[in-house]
Amino acid sequence: MADVNGTPRDVRKAAVASLFGSALEWYDFFLYGTAAALVFNTLFFPTFDPLVGTIAAFGTNAVGFLARPLGGIVFGHFGDRVGRKSMLVTTLVIMGVATCLIGLLSTYGAIEAWAPMLLVSLRIVQGIAVGGEWGGGVLIVSEHAPSHRRGFYSAWSQTGVGLGFVLSASAYALAQAVTTKESSLAWGWRVPFVVGILLTAVGLLIRLRIMETPAFRERTSEQERSGPPLLDVIRTHPKSILIAFGARVAETGASYLFLTLSLSYAAEVGVGKGVVLTALVVGMLFESFAMPLFGALSDRIGRRPGYIGGAIAVIVWAYPFFAMFDSRNPVLISVALFVAVVIGHEAMIGTQPAFFTELFASRVAYGGLALGHELASMIVGGFSPIVATRCSPGRARPGRSRCS
Repeated sequence: MADVNGTPRDVRKAAVASLFGSALEWYDFFLYGTAAALVFNTLFFPTFDPLVGTIAAFGTNAVGFLARPLGGIVFGHFGDRVGRKSMLVTTLVIMGVATCLIGLLSTYGAIEAWAPMLLVSLRIVQGIAVGGEWGGGVLIVSEHAPSHRRGFYSAWSQTGVGLGFVLSASAYALAQAVTTKESSLAWGWRVPFVVGILLTAVGLLIRLRIMETPAFRERTSEQERSGPPLLDVIRTHPKSILIAFGARVAETGASYLFLTLSLSYAAEVGVGKGVVLTALVVGMLFESFAMPLFGALSDRIGRRPGYIGGAIAVIVWAYPFFAMFDSRNPVLISVALFVAVVIGHEAMIGTQPAFFTELFASRVAYGGLALGHELASMIVGGFSPIVATRCSPGRARPGRSRCS
């Protein structure tokens, strides 16, 4: 990518705007995953037994991932043509409205089959919005930052992802703490979704104040002409797309297995979901603010060594992770989640923004990021919780896995 830098003040403003904007947008997206694990099986799929209902709820969650490449392609095209800033504003508004509507949606008990159908439709809209968010949020910082500090500054955009999870999990933990089980199922689950529209308004004000990136402004002033960005990036950067895809597969599979599956798996082994939610919030909060350190480390040692190290850590930790869950010990479960999130996952996700953006020329960067990042999100992130729920050790007996 071109090394056309913004002023130090512009870099800081872009980092802050990307952080808060992405935190609010990912709050909306993760909120659905949390609700799918906790309440959607009861509210929208009550005719199934608990296991099948959970799989069905995760299935609606997967629909959002299936829609992400579509959002990435559409917003990637216009992001490379029209600009990064305008696409970030648009995705934020779409996500906020869709999330609020989920909170206002009638359940199966009121409108029967229409409830899950409308739920799936709104999840598709969420997926389209978040599919266009990630690439733009990363580029708005990376294209402002100097190359020798790009890892540090661009990692702040990923910090927003972690904070979004913390906000969503905290909202549900609070809702469960202040309501009875009956009240939570009746109306408590709706509150975090409806509140999302207020957070969207805050994020919108922040994003409207940022400048377009220097690299895009320079390209516009030179009136650079090329074919459709999507076709251009496939023709000129096929290897880069595959590298981004493979690297994202490693990170997203670990992420959604550890974050989403852990909630439903805790119930299978008889551990309170509050224990898992608390551990996840603490781990993700720590990860969020330490993430720029891994970005800064990648400025020194390179992007690939840091990323590969994180992937190895995740693989090594996978078996101890589930073994510690099977112990049913809240302390061991908290340690399992903390190590999984803070060490293995953080090393990859903190390095990812600078690593991926440097794979593509600026004229096709939005589209290239969309293809590599969102296709992997769709294939791995959407179906990992479903497969893992079907094959989880708790379905047989502790310590053994069964897929049937």
